[in-house]
Amino acid sequence: MASISANSPPRRLADHSADYRMLLLAAMAIVAGTGGAIGAWVLLKLIALATNLFWYGRLSADSTDIVSDSIALIVIVPVAGGLIVGLMARFGSDKIRGHGIPEAIETILFGESRLSPKVALLKPISSAVSIGSGGPFGAEGPIIMTGGAIGSLFAQMFRLSAAERKTLLVAGATAGMTGIFGTPIAAVMLAVEVLLFEWKPRSFVPVVVAVLVSLAWRPLLIGGGPMFPFAAPTPPGSSAVAIAAGLGLATGVLAALLSVLLYAVEDGFHRLPVHWMWWPAIGAVGVALGGLVNVHVLGAGYGNIQALLDGNVAVRLVVALLVIKAAVWLVALGSGTSGGILAPLLIIGGAAGFLFGQVLPGDPGFWAMVGMAGIMSGAMRAPLTGALFAAELTNHMGALPETIAASATAYAVSVLMMRRSILTEKIARRGRHILQEYSIDALEFQQAGQLMTRDPATLPGDMTIGDAVRFFEQQAEHRSYPVVDPAERLVGLVSRTDALRWQIAKRSEGRLAEALSDASTQYAFPDTPCGQVADMMVESGVGRVPIVDHESRRVVGIISRQDLLKVRSGQKRVEKARSRGKRRPAIDNPRLR
Repeated sequence: MASISANSPPRRLADHSADYRMLLLAAMAIVAGTGGAIGAWVLLKLIALATNLFWYGRLSADSTDIVSDSIALIVIVPVAGGLIVGLMARFGSDKIRGHGIPEAIETILFGESRLSPKVALLKPISSAVSIGSGGPFGAEGPIIMTGGAIGSLFAQMFRLSAAERKTLLVAGATAGMTGIFGTPIAAVMLAVEVLLFEWKPRSFVPVVVAVLVSLAWRPLLIGGGPMFPFAAPTPPGSSAVAIAAGLGLATGVLAALLSVLLYAVEDGFHRLPVHWMWWPAIGAVGVALGGLVNVHVLGAGYGNIQALLDGNVAVRLVVALLVIKAAVWLVALGSGTSGGILAPLLIIGGAAGFLFGQVLPGDPGFWAMVGMAGIMSGAMRAPLTGALFAAELTNHMGALPETIAASATAYAVSVLMMRRSILTEKIARRGRHILQEYSIDALEFQQAGQLMTRDPATLPGDMTIGDAVRFFEQQAEHRSYPVVDPAERLVGLVSRTDALRWQIAKRSEGRLAEALSDASTQYAFPDTPCGQVADMMVESGVGRVPIVDHESRRVVGIISRQDLLKVRSGQKRVEKARSRGKRRPAIDNPRLR
């Protein structure tokens, strides 16, 4: 079993290379950020190329809107695009289906952050075909998947852990989002609220590096400045924040309704007696019908967003845009085609805000921006991302109080009305529940001295092996015991397994301390975080860890698996138990006395 010298130096209980790894990942994030920015540029060019080919029959990568009065084109082009996407998904990779963010989350949490070269190649192409042929999507979901694939592929070239690959995957994804929209702060918050599932320097710093690198590339590749600038000022008076919160309430309800309808449509497609390869083409029929009513619902619709913010669009057209855009987006996305959700949500939320703005003080364009923040937050369960995204996208950072009010209210409504966000519901339907809540790990902020059983039973090192075997046969209450020298200093740990081995070997002579020859006994100090103690148990397979004094090396306590489990139950009790007045701290910390 295990033994240590009484005078041995303290074992290093923490990985002090974490700072080095953070710096290494930050350096690698420069490449991921560059790749994300270039990926954004390529995606935009592919969308423009597909749009020109499908609608105007010309080979050009210049950005253009879909404006057509040809009934034949409006009917045929979306269906053709849907058919192409279905074929690419069937014979290329089914990972290109959907809007990209749930697939990225699933890869992060369940796929060790490994994306294939197929995804990196096919996702932007399929999204360009889908959007260019009239699909009512934006480029943000595809670029998150594409940028993530670039970061993941780069990470797979090196010997990295799954957590480190995740960092570079998210770095590439957020760099791509920054390249498209020029919203670095919102991109970082998207990483924190939606993609990383942690808050650590190891992941946060590289993501920020990648985002800033992408932002530096953006003026050279795509162009500088806000994507949707507009001049509407913040309404005067102190009531704007309260009104924004009310608008957040409305957009939160709308976001919940959209999520319910989306998955109802998806369920409908699953009931069709045809292979899912044909679903995008079938969904494109609904897109074509919507295009016949209002051609402006086709494509990403960035021009519609700008028109809503500028306030130069008729109310009846906004109503049509709100209803028809929502309908065709739900049908197309429910069919499993390739495209994003941000641009449609911005249009739908912006249209709702614009309509409310007809009776609210100030410019309707300002309330369109607030509506965008609210619906994005309500749908994605990312309130800080929604608030910052709307403000950065329009260069209205002064409107942050209003956007955060709308985002927080919409978020609260979404939590009350929906079990999951529009993103995580898709993953849950595959049997994988994801909780988008962060909380403190009680094991990480408690120390071993607070949790240990003091003055534990020990065995003397000069005990004979025969006596030790008889002790485990007749008296032992635990599976293992610390072995100490005459000064109560730790020598090692003896277990019931050791006693059984000695019994089988009919070994009874010799001292216990001499039989423990392995020098790898896990031990901790009173100030060791309990999380590290739990890691020791996992690594060693031993369910009890001795706690020794820093100076004397005397055994002062012991921690078992059961002690660690009690921490979790105590944390649950603190969250749920309600009382009045003063009470003792839930954790008996001697330092608090």
